[in-house]
Amino acid sequence: MRRQRRQLLLGSLAAITGLGVAAAWRYWPDQGLVNPCHAALPQRLAQHELVRSAWEGVAPEQVWDCHAHLAGTGDSASGIRINPGMHSLLQPLQYAQRLFYLNAGCAHNTPGRIDESYVERMHNLLDGMPRGCKLMLLAFDRYHAADGAASWENTAFYVPDAYAMRIAQRHPAYFEWVASIHPYRNDAVAALHAAKNAGARAVKWLPAAMGIDPASPHCDAFYAAMHALDLPLITHAGMERALDVADRQHFSNPLLLRRALEHGVRVIVAHCATMGQDRDLDRGKNGPFVDSFGLFARLMDDERYGKTLYGDLSAVTQINRAGPALARIMRQQSWHSRLLNGSDYPLPGIMPLYSLNQLAQMRFIQPGMAPVLTEIRQHNPLLFDFVLKRHLRSDGQTLPAGIFETRRFFTRETT
Repeated sequence: MRRQRRQLLLGSLAAITGLGVAAAWRYWPDQGLVNPCHAALPQRLAQHELVRSAWEGVAPEQVWDCHAHLAGTGDSASGIRINPGMHSLLQPLQYAQRLFYLNAGCAHNTPGRIDESYVERMHNLLDGMPRGCKLMLLAFDRYHAADGAASWENTAFYVPDAYAMRIAQRHPAYFEWVASIHPYRNDAVAALHAAKNAGARAVKWLPAAMGIDPASPHCDAFYAAMHALDLPLITHAGMERALDVADRQHFSNPLLLRRALEHGVRVIVAHCATMGQDRDLDRGKNGPFVDSFGLFARLMDDERYGKTLYGDLSAVTQINRAGPALARIMRQQSWHSRLLNGSDYPLPGIMPLYSLNQLAQMRFIQPGMAPVLTEIRQHNPLLFDFVLKRHLRSDGQTLPAGIFETRRFFTRETT
């Protein structure tokens, strides 16, 4: 039974990530299948040279991880809801996703208080970071049809704005919050104003999961309000495998974001669109499929969007994303002032999603770093994500400290 469950999880994860079980990396997953959820980092690791040097030149109070998911099952008053398929072995991909996410957040062994345990784990991880570091907690709206009607049947996962706001307001030393408002809603603009007044720092979309066409005229009033309120948009682009998106993958095309950019909205492209392919719509509605990252790069290199288009670094070191795209992100110094760091928590705690062997073979890290990073990850996946990215190299180029000091972007601080 245990072997069968392992095979189910590996097979499902391989489908989610786009890898075959017989991956190119012979010993994948090289850090095991499940997160051991160890407690506080041992002093020998906390004081290790890799950790100490990672913080050199970085102001911890400016470190706001801009991509951290709230998760749970709704076993508290959170209002979280997950699709029933995530509880059914008849839906193996969704079932495996739920198991991996809860294990990554170390909330899998706490029946009856999963929501609370998930938040407590985030507290503990931040306590292992220098004082001042925060997570920006993402709400996640429901699927809505073109007429603005919500559909639970088509909703994979729902985290209400009210819950994200409440957690951030209860723990202001640890968290900020990001609203998620579907632009087709009849109350979308009013909800945006309410979120801004309640301290939301941005708006989060996952278009393919939520049923949002970012190029639709239905979004225009929402974009105008976002620009007026100076609230940035954090939106997924490129292939989406973390949630079921049915036949809506095309909504994740980076080129569709031009409509928001033309309204003056500051747009943050999650993961820098580093996975999958989309149609090159600049060559017609039936244009050829090209790498999504190439379309993101086209937008980044367009001088019209030099002050409005950004990319976040969440997930870019994962096994299914690391490669030529990561190398270009590292080397393209003209982009660095428009890159923002996020961890995509809890994904750094999904052990098979990362391969330090792969990163070493690609020469993004020195091989001797892998054992230390592995140990750090077993205790603190957030710190692991930070330390790993601070030590990435490509042809001698590193990521500058300013990429990790994201607070100024979200608060418009100038000093």
